[in-house]
Amino acid sequence: MTLDEQKLYAARLLATRVRPYLATALFALNPVASDRVPTMAVDRHWRCYVSPAFVAATPIEELAGVWVHEVSHLLRDHHGRGDRYAATHGLTGRGERLRMNIAADFEINDDVYGDGLAQPSGAAHPAMLQLPTGELMEEYLGQFRLGPYSQGLAFLDCGSGADGADREWDLGPGGADGLTAQERDAVRFRVAEGIAGDPGNVPQGWQRWAEQAFHPPQPWRDLLAAAVRSAAVTAGVGQDYAFGRPARRSAAVPGAVLPALRRRTPQVAVVIDTSGSVSDAELGSALLEVAAIGRAVGGRRRQVSVLSCDAAAGTVHPLCRAEGIPLVGGGGTDLREGFATVLAARPRADVVVVLTDGQTPWPDQQPPCATVVGLFPRQRSIDDAYVPDPPPQWARVVAIG
Repeated sequence: MTLDEQKLYAARLLATRVRPYLATALFALNPVASDRVPTMAVDRHWRCYVSPAFVAATPIEELAGVWVHEVSHLLRDHHGRGDRYAATHGLTGRGERLRMNIAADFEINDDVYGDGLAQPSGAAHPAMLQLPTGELMEEYLGQFRLGPYSQGLAFLDCGSGADGADREWDLGPGGADGLTAQERDAVRFRVAEGIAGDPGNVPQGWQRWAEQAFHPPQPWRDLLAAAVRSAAVTAGVGQDYAFGRPARRSAAVPGAVLPALRRRTPQVAVVIDTSGSVSDAELGSALLEVAAIGRAVGGRRRQVSVLSCDAAAGTVHPLCRAEGIPLVGGGGTDLREGFATVLAARPRADVVVVLTDGQTPWPDQQPPCATVVGLFPRQRSIDDAYVPDPPPQWARVVAIG
């Protein structure tokens, strides 16, 4: 059967009219006619394999929805995410790749249709397996297995661009009509730029994707450790003179012994927010970070002290074991008391690390030492009457979680 290109391209034009922010990606997708494809499928090189029989049997309105669905797999990097998930969890086999295809479809289909875009027949939704909406592919993969309830989804095959497993019809990296890695990144950036510029009519899932495309998430534990190490190294460089090792300049002054600059191990004070707005799980995470901070300063635990603080500051405790640190609190929050206490303690702190949810007033003046703020995330509604002040600009802020 000959592919009805006029009908296929008319459906793509309809898709761009109802989803204009995806126009760049839709027109970058190169169609390839193939009798071996059940419906429509994509590979990681931005080729769209199309069954002529499927195009002939499907209304234009539904074809437009399939166009949007397939390009969504590529924009959201489902093939790369599927490869990373399989490597992390040790998954192999066609069944696991089918499960990734199903989970990827759940991520796309829960909010992509409507508002002028028709839903294709047989589209997979999380409700089919009694799963919640609005989650990511990786989250869905942890909530279901293939079995009797998923038999109706065994037909799904959106190609290697959806789950990362190569198909026999793929043209491969050397085939015609594929996009280079740089071209694929440029398309994603243009789409994300369009969504960020006019988010009013864009579903929440696409807004979340665009935000991550501009600001990709980073491993916060590494960022927090790097911030502490950077502040600690800056604080401890060449602050004291000592005669334990003569200065190299002594050779130029015969008969005199000149002291050398000695790097002093910095003193780190950790202030943990123990107010009622911080959960027990977050307090447990804070203790883990205290242990990590001890390792970040070279394992010298005597150089790390810990203070719990809600509306009032507690007692400064040296770090022996993170599990033995008493966390007292549960009331309101005023971390200014914590800052005042650790700055007045002896030995003087070179670095202050604050672990908090941010619902606190901050000191009016910059402390005379480096400051790192580990910020627990909070979901806030636009109707919230109270909006806390952000951490001051003189603090290095790392979002935790």
